[in-house]
Amino acid sequence: MTAATPIHPGEHLGEILDELGITQYRLAKAIGVPPIRISEIVRRRRSISADAALRIGSALGMTPEFWLNLQKMYDLELARASTDVSAIEPLVGKSA
Repeated sequence: MTAATPIHPGEHLGEILDELGITQYRLAKAIGVPPIRISEIVRRRRSISADAALRIGSALGMTPEFWLNLQKMYDLELARASTDVSAIEPLVGKSA
């Protein structure tokens, strides 16, 4: 069984923009960033930074935490898929 591919927050952003009928260009201009920045997020080539989360959240009536949590979950799933931690011995929480 393989794990599902994590969903990049840019995919969510693209879907929300489509549902609202807002272009990437219009969002970029509304939040004061170059259009390529939004394009790169939507195309999964760029992460959502704290700055982007604040700007996008303000424009779309959402919290920046929503966007940062999506990014955090995505990053953690990628790390889980590519990092083997099985050989790491816990330093705390294990009885001697």
